[in-house]
Amino acid sequence: MAPAVDAVFNKWTAEILWVLIHGGRQRFGELRGRLPMVTAKVLAQRLRQLERDGLVLRTYYAEVPPRVEYEATEPAQALAPVFAALGTWAEENSAQIEAARAAYA
Repeated sequence: MAPAVDAVFNKWTAEILWVLIHGGRQRFGELRGRLPMVTAKVLAQRLRQLERDGLVLRTYYAEVPPRVEYEATEPAQALAPVFAALGTWAEENSAQIEAARAAYA
């Protein structure tokens, strides 16, 4: 289980997958626009890792200029309910987490 969890919840990977799952096929520049807090270098690294893990499909078009598109694969699409549940959990528990952090300081 650890490699699969690491593949999905590594830094920025969940955010990238969420954008691809909900936004469909996108070019690198579109992803950068939707994830401005991620540097281009890190985004490229994470996309390569996600492609290696079979969660992102990279399609290269031999055009002038060349075009590359990224999309979530079926295993990645299957994560949509997990992300939805995590979002619901975060909404329901964020106040308690913030209060605990404030009390801890």
